[in-house]
Amino acid sequence: MAATISTTASAASRHLSSAHPGSPKPFLPLSLKTLPKPCLSLRHRLTSSPHRRLLPIFATDSGELFPSSPDGVANDLFPLFDDKPREECGVVGIIGDPEASRLCCLALHALQHRGQEGAGIVASDSTTLRALTGLGLVSEVFSPAKLDSLPGSAAIGHVRYSTAGAASSPMNVQPFLAGYRFGQLAVAHNGNLVNYAALRTDLEARGSIFNTSSDTEVLLHLIATSTSRPLLSRLVEACRAIEGAYSLVFLTASKLFAVRDPHGFRPLVMGRLRRPSRAVVFASETCALDLIGADYDREVQPGEVLVVDGQDLSLTSLCLLPHKPRKACIFEHIYFALPHSVVFSRPVHASRYSFGAALAADSPAPGADVVIPIPDSGFFAALGFAERSGIPFQQGLIRSHYVGRTFIQPTQEIRDLGVKLKLAPVRGILEGKNVVVVDDSIVRGTTSSKIVRLIKDAGACEVHMRIASPPIVGSCYYGVDTPRAEELISNRMDVEGVRKEIGCDSLAFLSLDSLRKLLGDEAPTFCDACFSGSYPVPPREHEVVKVMEE
Repeated sequence: MAATISTTASAASRHLSSAHPGSPKPFLPLSLKTLPKPCLSLRHRLTSSPHRRLLPIFATDSGELFPSSPDGVANDLFPLFDDKPREECGVVGIIGDPEASRLCCLALHALQHRGQEGAGIVASDSTTLRALTGLGLVSEVFSPAKLDSLPGSAAIGHVRYSTAGAASSPMNVQPFLAGYRFGQLAVAHNGNLVNYAALRTDLEARGSIFNTSSDTEVLLHLIATSTSRPLLSRLVEACRAIEGAYSLVFLTASKLFAVRDPHGFRPLVMGRLRRPSRAVVFASETCALDLIGADYDREVQPGEVLVVDGQDLSLTSLCLLPHKPRKACIFEHIYFALPHSVVFSRPVHASRYSFGAALAADSPAPGADVVIPIPDSGFFAALGFAERSGIPFQQGLIRSHYVGRTFIQPTQEIRDLGVKLKLAPVRGILEGKNVVVVDDSIVRGTTSSKIVRLIKDAGACEVHMRIASPPIVGSCYYGVDTPRAEELISNRMDVEGVRKEIGCDSLAFLSLDSLRKLLGDEAPTFCDACFSGSYPVPPREHEVVKVMEE
């Protein structure tokens, strides 16, 4: 299958903007004129977003409503973020080892790429649950002395994704720990509940008081208000009420529960420690198992709830909900997961290599002298492209791992220099060369344009961009922090328009048909809604308007 390609000499490419009959229409910013009359007087209100949080909205003088960042900074700073989707978080659960909290901390280090905003651990000593959460990296939140305050043989942990531009509220850092009439319960969540706003409104109408703006807290309220017995029944009842993506770990004084939504959007795996304890471990990726010396056993199946008893580590598996078609997030293999992880039973590095090789077959770059990756997620795709095309592979951009955020610089000129802090060109590789640059995706296009200029400033004659995924035309509603659809460059422009915008000499994406062909018989079991606009669970973007009307 041919990839989607655009060059200065080629004919017009397949149009991918909203005007194309086969693509979704872009979502326009809400206007005060389009809201129901009871809303017109509201200047500050909670609204649902494609992300996992409920954000305040602020009306501008022109009448448009924009979500704010968690600290109230207007959303017009968002384009200055790193131009990549952000994974929501990573979760860990361990039961049956006396060093549970320390092992949990190590496992969270392995999942740090899934979230850098905050981290937390809740541990159980078979009687009491204790929590320690904080903003920042795992190494900043936890110290040996702090881990001493989390004794016990069971623990769950969470890393929260980075909200660039604003510090999140400490109240939103998971795991959440609550006490109710049957004892203590803690939960950590990876995903997004698409019916969160309606559930929260209903619970508040019945007297529930919320401490956070996270959709995860809804689960605790649903469990606490359930009349079912025992806890497993209440948990299942709560999960039947929620819609969307969720990989969950729950902890009580004596048991650990692992739950995955019926579609299996987000990953969750199970393993056992090789230590004498043979403790049971759950994690978002197998890389966390590898770090703490646990053997990978299997995935938690979509719609499955696993219960581990802390006394004898006996394992009980139950079907949570009636079977639904699996819709695993393909972006885990394109960008999110670490290359040495096994996600959805597939090695991530092998997937990325095959994406790059297929891209080279479909969209070669004749006359190119060198193939370079965008570090780090483009590495294996670039390797596949280079080996399939026979063009030498080189590390033409060196990434600095010690640079903080650059979006708060005072002038545009200074902000534009930020990319040089993160990526340093190797002039000896690039100068006088026709360069193929392989990246995993293009979101807004802002970073891609800076990288093209950076490479050309280093002396490259031509820059040919090759993207190892299809054009992103829709937002994700299942646990990935993506921009609104109208901010996605491929939602607004065809491939030739994107090429002109970022300034490269040619541009090609891996086509959706080629991607599905590489996935083979499993293709229908992956969610590709951000590429196709076909959402397995319909998003409820305008649910807030309905809530306001009521």
